[in-house]
Amino acid sequence: MAEYHGQIHLALAGFYDVLADNGIMYRTRARGNFRKRDVKPLVGDWVTFSAETQKEGYILALDERENALVRPPVANVDQAFVVTAVRMPDWSSNLLDRQLVALDEKGIEPVIYFTKTDLLNDAEMDYMKTVATGYQAAGFQVILPATAFDIASLEAVKGLLQDKLSVVMGQTGAGKSTLLNHLLPDLDLATGEVSKALSRGKHTTRQVGLVSMFGGLVADTPGFSSFEVFDMPANELTQHFREFNRLAGQCRFRGCVHLNEPGCAVKAALEAGEIMPSRYENYKLFYDLIEGRRPVYNKHDKKH
Repeated sequence: MAEYHGQIHLALAGFYDVLADNGIMYRTRARGNFRKRDVKPLVGDWVTFSAETQKEGYILALDERENALVRPPVANVDQAFVVTAVRMPDWSSNLLDRQLVALDEKGIEPVIYFTKTDLLNDAEMDYMKTVATGYQAAGFQVILPATAFDIASLEAVKGLLQDKLSVVMGQTGAGKSTLLNHLLPDLDLATGEVSKALSRGKHTTRQVGLVSMFGGLVADTPGFSSFEVFDMPANELTQHFREFNRLAGQCRFRGCVHLNEPGCAVKAALEAGEIMPSRYENYKLFYDLIEGRRPVYNKHDKKH
């Protein structure tokens, strides 16, 4: 039986469609020992598999992952388009900064895409332009469309897809699916055709697949409704704010967490207007949140 190497492009009901390095798609299953080891192949995984035909293959081994996400369950993600509404739901710097921290922890490059800008008046749009400039100064790619899903913004997205595996994320109602459908109008049809081809009828198992789009791959299942958890210790949070990172070497104390320490370059930059106040406020909030999760032993809690 021939062995091949390739990347999983679709996971559905225990089957994995793998695009082999030779350009041919093979339908495979995972060997039983994956289940025993509690390892589940994910869309985006690079795998070694054996196959006699294109319909009968078995995954033998997974390459080491760069990263893996839970929603959508995709591995080896290069970048995430963080679809962020400025209205309905209202713009939240807190939510955006949570998402940026979570992505940084995974080593995934974010692209901030603002939606629903056509719902803003001129003064509100001017304010969002200063927000966009602030995030650009912090080191992020930002797309602020003049009108919703305008050609310039879609062209910018298309240009960023080349040679990357991307996901689209954002809170419910932000416009994730709308962005995907603007980029590839027949995307709905494509996923429907896959379901029909697998003859699963109307009650399709939730599937995750990769769609080839403008020279890259995009997970066709938007994910990430919320981010509640910061898994890192509080003193590591600063590493996930890139503009703080750039300044940390200039702080008087090594390991400065930019809160109460004297000679802090981050606080000096904040006072000089070089760091967004909202980013610093959210950093403090997240820091307190992490600290607050540490076990607290209160003598009044003891049972007498």
